[in-house]
Formats: sequence, structure tokens, C-alpha cells
Amino acid sequence: MAESLVSSFWGPVTSTIELCEENYAHSSYIAEFYNTVSNIPCILLALIGLINALRQRFEKRFSILHISNMILAIGSMVFHATLQHVVQQSDETPMFWEMLLYLYVLYSPDWHYRSTMPTFLFIYAAGFAVAHSLLRVNALFMVQYILVFLLCIPRMYKYYIHSKFASAKRIAKLCVISLFLGSLCWFVDRIFCKKLSSWYINPQAHALWHLFMGLNSYFANTFLMFCRAEQLGWNPRVHHLFGFFPYVKIEKPKIQ
Repeated sequence: MAESLVSSFWGPVTSTIELCEENYAHSSYIAEFYNTVSNIPCILLALIGLINALRQRFEKRFSILHISNMILAIGSMVFHATLQHVVQQSDETPMFWEMLLYLYVLYSPDWHYRSTMPTFLFIYAAGFAVAHSLLRVNALFMVQYILVFLLCIPRMYKYYIHSKFASAKRIAKLCVISLFLGSLCWFVDRIFCKKLSSWYINPQAHALWHLFMGLNSYFANTFLMFCRAEQLGWNPRVHHLFGFFPYVKIEKPKIQ
């Protein structure tokens, strides 16, 4: 939880968000230790997805999607390590940008005017970043993020019901499960913080939110890569890394 007078390398806490972890309990250089290090698995998962996208020459949008996941996790690490208001935007703005990128990946295959959607989304993303930086209203970020997220749901469901492969649908289900568990951890951390802080061991629900959302992003990206490969006739198949993490392997048709 934020303590404005705490002695630390980064100075007093100035962020507008309180999270349920004791500040600087493990290091004077890291404000929220567990909330910071819990982003590392998210970076590794995004790196796995990026390597797979590059090796199999998926469309650039998927490489950018994985890179955005990495940038988001790094921004989250910096924010939780410092709890500075000026750095808070490095966590929130990339989250919103990432949702706009998902919106593009989901809707662009059926969009007839190729330049209009990326142009509009770029202007929208830039405008949001400026407004969020100047106004510093957290509710602005939350409302915009939820609205774009809701726009993504029907398209994801359409991809799910049109996929002919049970293996792809299992990845979609893992995506939903990880999203549900992550959201549950987030709500628990926000609503029951005082109670959790009184426990002998804090379950670090916000750190768990990071882990589940890292998995959620990985599963979502993998599912979208599979669906896109289906659309392009690349004969996608699901394989598993370490016996658990699904990834897509494709066979592009040979050019005659």
C-alpha cells in the first residue's frame, strides 16, 4: 500500500493507485517487490510467442502484438518498482494501446479499406496518450479500456465458433479461464486489501493478476495466430512447449 513518506531510492510515493503490498519491504530500490517480479514470466511468454511468430514468418501484426506484450510488462515493472505518478502512464497507456492493437488484429481481415482502420487507431491512441498525460484522470483510462475490451469480445467469440479445430478451441478456453482467474485476483486485491494485509502471509493477489494476464495474452495471441493461419490456408497445428504451453506450427502451401 502506498506510503507517501517512505524512505526509498525513488523518493516519496506519488502514484494515484494503492495496491495491496507493503512498500519497500524487501529492497529500497523496489517499491512493490512481488508486483514487480511477477511481470518477468509475462515477458518470457511474450518472447516465446515472438520467436515462434518470427521463425514461421507470420504476419508482422503478430510480432508487433508480442512485442507490445513485452513493452506492457516492462512498463508495469517500472511502475511497480518506483510507484511514481510520472511513470504510472508507462503502465496504463501501453495497456490501452495493446487493446487497440487487438481490435485491429481481430477486425482487420474483414475490413475493406485497409488504410482507414490503422490510421484511425493511431490517431485515437496518440490522442488518448496526450489526454491521459494532461488530465491524469484514472477513470478516463478505465472507461476507455473496458469499452475497447468489450468490442473485442464478440469478434473473439466469432473466431471461436467458426474454428473447425478442437485444439484451437481449447486454447480459447484457456484464454477465458486465465482472464477470469486474473480478474478475480484483481477484484480481491482491490476490495479486500485491508483484510488481506492483516493476514500473516499476504497472497499477493495483484502479482497473481500479472501472472494470469500474462498467460491470458499468450493464449489469446496463440489462438489468433491459429485462426489467421486457418483463414490463409496455412494448415495450422497446435504443438506444446514443455508439455503445456501451446504454440502454432504451420505449413504454408508451396508456390508453384
